[in-house]
Order: sequence, then C-alpha cells, then structure tokens
Amino acid sequence: MKANPGGEIAPAEVMGRDKLIADLWGILEQQSVILSAERRMGKTSVIKKMRSEATTDKLPIYRDLEDVKSPLEFVEKVFQDVEAYLTGFNRTAKKTRGLLKHLGGAEFSGFKLPEIAAPHWKALLTETIADLVENQDRRVILFWDEVPYMLDNIGDAAAMELLDTLRSIRQMYPAVRMVYTGSIGLHHVLGVLRKAGYTNDPINDMYVQDVPPLSAKDATNLARKLLEGENIKTPDIQGTAVFIVDELSNIPFYIHHLIVKLKLRGGSGDIAAVKEIIADCLDDPLNPWRMEHYRQRLDSYYDDKQRPYALNLLDILAAADGALSFDELFSGIKQESETQDKEMARKVLRLLEQDYYIYKQDSKYLFRYPLIQKYWKSLRC
Repeated sequence: MKANPGGEIAPAEVMGRDKLIADLWGILEQQSVILSAERRMGKTSVIKKMRSEATTDKLPIYRDLEDVKSPLEFVEKVFQDVEAYLTGFNRTAKKTRGLLKHLGGAEFSGFKLPEIAAPHWKALLTETIADLVENQDRRVILFWDEVPYMLDNIGDAAAMELLDTLRSIRQMYPAVRMVYTGSIGLHHVLGVLRKAGYTNDPINDMYVQDVPPLSAKDATNLARKLLEGENIKTPDIQGTAVFIVDELSNIPFYIHHLIVKLKLRGGSGDIAAVKEIIADCLDDPLNPWRMEHYRQRLDSYYDDKQRPYALNLLDILAAADGALSFDELFSGIKQESETQDKEMARKVLRLLEQDYYIYKQDSKYLFRYPLIQKYWKSLRC
C-alpha cells in the first residue's frame, strides 16, 4: 500500500470506514443525510467507496459541487448526470428536454443548458429528477459533495430557493435520497441566510452524521501498511505506527503525508524522525499540510464581534496543559476590551464546537484534535 497524500484513494484502500458506511446505508433506507466533518477526514473517500460498492438495488450518482456558481449551473450538472445514466439505456430526459424545447422554441441538443432557461431552473430541476425516477426502478441516491460551498457561491436569495426546492423534491419523490457533504458546515450558510431573512428549515428531514478520524486500531493498521508499502526502515514498526497515529490524531490525510516525508528523507525513520517531521511541518510557513484554513475561516465565517472571542478562546486553550471550564476561559479573555460579553463567549464556544476546533467533556473544553492544538500553538502562541 502506497502513501497518497491528498490524492484520490481507491475504494478498496479506504480503511476503517466499514462500520460508518454500514450505518449510512441503514440511515439512507429511511431518509436523506448530511455528512459533516472537518477537512481531511475523508468524507469524499467515504461516499466514493459507497458509490463503488452500492448493491444492485441502488443507483448512486456522485457530483462535486464546489465550483458551481449559479442555480442553472447546478441544474446543468444534475441534467448531465441524469442524461449520462439514461443514455446507457438508449433513453433521454424527455420531460426536461420537452420543457427546454417549449422555452426555446426549438429542439434542444447537447448538455449545456441555454441562458434562456435560467429563470426556469426550479422547473427544470424538478423535471430532471422526474426523468430519472421514472426511468429506473432502483433507489436513487444523489451524493452531492461540498454543498455549502455551492450555496455560498450562488448568493443568498438563490441559496434559499435552492434549499427549499430540494426539500420539495424529497417530499415529491420519497424514494429519492440526497447526501450533502460539506467542510465549512451548513450551519454557517444557514446562519447567513437567516440574517438575510430566511425563516425556513430546509434540512429538518435529513439526518446529520459526523465523519470522525479513524479509530486508533484502524489508524495504526493504516500507518503500518504504509510503512511497509513504502519500505520505511524502522527499529520497531508497530511502535512507530502507534506513535505516528497518536501524534496525528488518527487522521488519515496527515498519516499519508508523514509517510511520504519519511520516504523522501531516505526511507528510514524512528520516533525521533517522526517528531522532527511533525515539528518541521507545523512550523513551515508554506505549511505543506495546508492547515492554514483553521485560521482563515475564522475571518470568513465569524463576524467582527465573534472573531476576537474565537481567537482569544483558542489561544488560551492552545497554551493550556489540559481542559478548561467556561469560567476559566472567560476569566482569561475578559481582560481584553473586546471580549467582555459572557453570552457572546458562550455562543462562540458553541460555534467552535460545531466547527470541530474544540469539544466539551465533563463541563470542560479542550481542542478536539491534539494535532490542531499543536498547530494553533505554533501559529499563535
């Protein structure tokens, strides 16, 4: 098994996710799903493995939506996927094409939707799903990756309409399942939309499932297989594998990266070499592990009042030796003129929990992942 940091992992090489995938299939028997996780946890690998291993009674369709910039472009992607499926059976999306012909006054050909269709994207989306549902007898599962990025891209008004339309389609076709994944979290998108006047709850019929890091056992198994596959020489391969996953919080993306670093440094490594690589990567201003989003997204998704609280709370936790209570945290931040509001501190702590920075255990807060605490301490403290 070879290390593949940041690349697409073959479904057969996605390790430690069988229980999660089995749970997801069970949930999808009843309802649609929001698959939520921090970046680098392997959400995309999970849904691609599900697509490749789906049983014959299911029709899985995958699409990455991160770069979609308008509702019409989204409909176009869905239309392309539906037509690609139907073409295999010498069929076309007749309802959608009929509506397009009616709108344009001429026969429609190709996959790119004309601009004249833009005001009618909701009807086109509904007809496209109807064409798919009516031309097969399997359960349709639409795996849509990075939905929050798309919603953020298309603007508030369009995002509200799209979320409502998708919920309406789920009600119209109860056998259709949708799986939304997202790194930035739908709660941020919905928070922005509510500030803009949105009052609906467009995902209350969907089950929210977290994608955690690997278990210690599975992460250690992955690290060992990668050490063996890359012929890394180490005096105690099991001990080195255990140390690697403990230092990297069981996150497969960073495990792959570290093994590559060991390989590039001559193909040998012990615990001291692992420590050196981790320290170098955390301190590197170019940040080969691309962890800068932990700082950058505070500017993007926390408003001017929330941001000072978030920065100060994380700084205090990063420097702490252990978990801290709310009173201990607030005592630390209230020294600053911008962070005197206790209720705002509580609100921001909740947001930081939702964004996978921290978690609460026995009424005390600490970083969710020790690796991210090390990065934050290196960056800020």
